[in-house]
Amino acid sequence: MAQWDRLRQLPAAYTQQLHELYDRDALPMDVRHYLSAWIEKQEWQRAARDHDLARVLFQVLLENLDIQHSRFVQEEAFLLQHNIRRYKQNFQRYLDEPCALANTILWFLGKEKEILDNADLPKQVQCLQVEHEAMETSSQQDLERKLAGLRNEVQCMEHTLICLEEQQDEFDFKYQTHKMEAAVDEAQRKEQQKVFQLLINRLDECRKSTLADLNKILDRIDELIDILVKKELVEWQRRQQKACIGAPDNVCLDQLEKWFTCVAVSLFQVREFLGKLEELAGKVTYGNDPVKAQRPAMQRRADTLLKDLLRSSLVVETQPSMPQGKGPLVLRTNVQFSVKTRLLVKFPELNHSMKVNVSMDREAPQIKGYRRFNVLGTNSKALNMAESQSGGMVADFRHLTLKEQKSGGGGKGVSDISLSVTEELHIICFDTVFELKGVSVELQASSIPVIIISNSSQQQSAWASVLWFNLLSSDTKDVAFLANSPASTWPQFGEMLSWQFLSATKLGLNEAQLEMIAHRLFGRQKNYDTCKVAWSKFSKENAPDTFWVWFDGILVMVKTYLEDLWRDGLIMGFVSKAKEKSLLTKKQRGTFLLRFSDSIIGGITFSWVEITLNGKPDVKTVTPFTKVDLCQIPFHEIIRNFQILEAENIPENPLIYLYPNTPKEDAFGKYYNEKSGNDSPYIKYIKTKLMFVSKETRRESSSSAVTSGNTSP
Repeated sequence: MAQWDRLRQLPAAYTQQLHELYDRDALPMDVRHYLSAWIEKQEWQRAARDHDLARVLFQVLLENLDIQHSRFVQEEAFLLQHNIRRYKQNFQRYLDEPCALANTILWFLGKEKEILDNADLPKQVQCLQVEHEAMETSSQQDLERKLAGLRNEVQCMEHTLICLEEQQDEFDFKYQTHKMEAAVDEAQRKEQQKVFQLLINRLDECRKSTLADLNKILDRIDELIDILVKKELVEWQRRQQKACIGAPDNVCLDQLEKWFTCVAVSLFQVREFLGKLEELAGKVTYGNDPVKAQRPAMQRRADTLLKDLLRSSLVVETQPSMPQGKGPLVLRTNVQFSVKTRLLVKFPELNHSMKVNVSMDREAPQIKGYRRFNVLGTNSKALNMAESQSGGMVADFRHLTLKEQKSGGGGKGVSDISLSVTEELHIICFDTVFELKGVSVELQASSIPVIIISNSSQQQSAWASVLWFNLLSSDTKDVAFLANSPASTWPQFGEMLSWQFLSATKLGLNEAQLEMIAHRLFGRQKNYDTCKVAWSKFSKENAPDTFWVWFDGILVMVKTYLEDLWRDGLIMGFVSKAKEKSLLTKKQRGTFLLRFSDSIIGGITFSWVEITLNGKPDVKTVTPFTKVDLCQIPFHEIIRNFQILEAENIPENPLIYLYPNTPKEDAFGKYYNEKSGNDSPYIKYIKTKLMFVSKETRRESSSSAVTSGNTSP
């Protein structure tokens, strides 16, 4: 199908781009439409270099316009006759430069192809992406289309200004020649005045049209900045907050950098266009010159838009974190941490020229007891492209430390708010100056609030504060948030808990596990969606039995000792005793499941079903195992070798089937280290096997003990 026919069949969003492309006289859409078949068959690329071929095509173009004009005469299409005649007159300006016409048509054909390519891209993406990703891509493609439209308009404006300058030079030449000629009679003088007035009117019309097009470009830029700063950047910042607490969100800045840079480059070009108009008006002006009347306000608007964009372009790409920390945003005094900033407007000429400075709590709140800190280390670095894998403009601070100020007034404040050390939020600030092509703007960025501790024992509570803030607050300047924070809804809260397991073990919590946790928090409910968790219930300093202490103890245990078992789905984990009994009593003898202890922090146990003498099922549970046990023997070996002593002191392993009905060997066999039973990896020099033996089988009352039995023949 011909290119023009394909363009005419595009959806409205793309045909709008086509109308914007042809919203000028360089190549009228009527000419493109009526001569489409002929235009697409010509070798415009060769004609742009070959003057003779270009002249031939130019003449044929005029002949085709004559033929089209004759057709409209026969059809009595008066308006179309008028338009075609006017277009032919406008093309006469290419009489001496036919290669310029070939270049113009070639440029328009290239832009048409870009529109077609953009229209095809969503179809290709839809075939490759899942539905959610396709929705995101659709939104991004809409933005990409608007940016492509902006680039087209800017390039067309560049071409328009060249034509305007040529037109002005033609007028100036004729006017200067007229002044040098000998005096003529009054009739000729009046006739020449009419000619020059027509030229001035045409020049005035072109200047007004150019200014109108520039205003359209500024309108488009204004709209794009609004999308980038108020939507895309805000959404990225929120995704980064969630990613800091384990969410699997994409926080790559490459796309955002591309968009910011495109708009910034376009604005610098608009400033150049306005400067060119000022230059042209300085050479030729007249009464009511629209350039002199409109350009100053347009210049101010362009500068304001550029500065607004630039002030949002410095961001913290990687939030402050310690190498040995539980997660980002928890920092310890006198321990090194790293943080990375990035400039989203990428101008290679600024490489190594912009210094970023680090400071702490630029506007410290007046909160009672609020501590102050100094940032030590290399706290000034240049933005450069060498420290970024994608070539972005970054300043990577790798060796910063914090030291508390010993100022006597540090603990005074006008507020009655009192925060514990692990509820105290602090902000690390960054500033630099953008200077390019006469534009100078001070830029600032700040980190997500951090918690600063002085002892590793505070880490657990500090991380709870980080979780809570980033779960519920998008205002990254609210350092008093934890003094009176809102409650979290269960859907929010449960998702955050799942992120903790997902980030630590690559497997989050399933619906059944989340329901058990909700049951622990709220009791039995039909629907937990309306339930809420308060900050005080989640975690408070000096409260060892809070929910977070219990949950984090399990998380640490799983990450340290049970990650493989958890990731393979062998640990049911979060199961209440009542639910456990309900599940097991319906199963055959020897069916067991693994669950986390409700009462012992960082404990895991297993329960199995026995059949009593009267034929009824009975659930037995062993005392929970903790890190004291698991650091000696892997949990899968405990399960493999666990035995109970029957009345006759005959040891028996009661664990046969992992719930619901998987044979133990099938479930755990791949983890066993001593297939033959003769080579224990736990005691190298004595042929022994370590196992847990229980003499009693009361539910969570039996004592678990490590014993060794000789495995020698």
